[in-house]
Amino acid sequence: MSLEDLYREIILDHYRNPRNRGDLPSPPALRVEGFNPLCGDEVVLYVDVVDDEGEGGDRVADIRISGQGCSISQSSASMMSAAVKGRTSAEARQLIRAFKAMMSIHEHRLDGDGREVVEAVAPNPEVKLGDLEALRGVVKFPVRIKCATLSWNTLAQALDDAQSTRGRSDQAKVEGA
Repeated sequence: MSLEDLYREIILDHYRNPRNRGDLPSPPALRVEGFNPLCGDEVVLYVDVVDDEGEGGDRVADIRISGQGCSISQSSASMMSAAVKGRTSAEARQLIRAFKAMMSIHEHRLDGDGREVVEAVAPNPEVKLGDLEALRGVVKFPVRIKCATLSWNTLAQALDDAQSTRGRSDQAKVEGA
């Protein structure tokens, strides 16, 4: 069996037998939706981020996925959920950056005068992607990169939401003290 065949089998296995499928009570879990209007892929993430002060910060205690879409988007969501579950938010963000670097995605932002600035996302060789490497071949089909990164962008939004929610909660505690 070639490496390409093995990767194809991993993708199909995650598509046919998705990991962490379902939902979580919201709240306490955050519910974040991602949608790709180009192809109709949808992903809904339920992410339970807990504060582990003694363990180095926030941690993705649990994550569940639902939605519908092509085999690439759904298998990527399954692999992503398995890769980040139990990790700290910082580790999850490292995986997001590493995965997007593998997909040759660049971060975009607007500078002060409204011009788009492209910042290359450098791969971190210390971050091991494991089964996620199976999606490396997607870069040969640029139109499918958005399918593969949909759940990762949605996870980034969930982590940002968790951080801002926690920040408001921490501020309320300080003001109430």
